Amino acid sequence: MAIKKQYLKSKPVCKVTFSVPAEEAKSVAVVGSFNEWNTKKATKLKKLKNGTFKGTLDLEKDNSYEFRYLVDGKSYQNDEQADSYAWNDFAGAENSVINL
Repeated sequence: MAIKKQYLKSKPVCKVTFSVPAEEAKSVAVVGSFNEWNTKKATKLKKLKNGTFKGTLDLEKDNSYEFRYLVDGKSYQNDEQADSYAWNDFAGAENSVINL
């Protein structure tokens, strides 16, 4: 897994690219505090020929966001390259955190 941050000079926005190697998966989406954890609003990542899922989100800079990957609509995974992790009582698990 990988997270790439690209800050824009013209806007207070950071383009965040999420990459998830998941050859066996049919779908991967990213959900988090930036979309109110709504799986219907989740950003679906595109599957590349090498089996990696990839997608980019524009997120406001100077913020922290909690997120997780939703694989095949049923299992949640954290990103091992997240900036940090935060415990979530509702899920009973840690969420990945990205600081922009």
